[in-house]
Amino acid sequence: MTLTLEEAVIQLSDKASAKRRSAARRLHQLAEEAAGPALLHALRREIGDRRTWETQYEMVMALGACGYRSAVGFLTELAQRPTDDTALHIALGNSIMRLRSPHEGFGAPLRWCLDHGDPSLLDGALRAVAESRAALDAETVDRVLDVLDPLNPYDGLRFWAAVAAAEWPGDRVRTFLESCAAGPRKDVADAAATSLERRYQG
Repeated sequence: MTLTLEEAVIQLSDKASAKRRSAARRLHQLAEEAAGPALLHALRREIGDRRTWETQYEMVMALGACGYRSAVGFLTELAQRPTDDTALHIALGNSIMRLRSPHEGFGAPLRWCLDHGDPSLLDGALRAVAESRAALDAETVDRVLDVLDPLNPYDGLRFWAAVAAAEWPGDRVRTFLESCAAGPRKDVADAAATSLERRYQG
């Protein structure tokens, strides 16, 4: 049975982590800002329990999808805590971008993620940029490419950038995409080839 908004909010307090995770995933699908306060409250209870990292991931992603901007402060705090939980930081990068960009544009929050030097945070942020088909300013593009260009060609951090870069300005972007398209990692190469085609058509 598909949960309604009200049922999913109630289920965030279930004793079973799998049920809480399912509720968060459903609220992500619904993307209703009204779910934000309950999601943030649930995440505050959940955080710190390493056993429920998947549930925390879903809650963070749901907060971004719901557009609950009041969560930015807590998510930013979490993103600055040292951790080896890469999945959580991917979700944090994604949701921080989604919550800040409507008011600040994509450049400022993406540069914030870059400044932290956390590949997982940047990976999530670049996914948000790609899925939003956001056109970045030249300064931010240069900063992203300064990080990506030296990476090993097998590095997966290139993937979402290769998807997103169809919308980015500058000859340096074309060079980056051509390099990715000729690289050994198929998902990155395919994404880059698609972006190059979109740039050509554009």
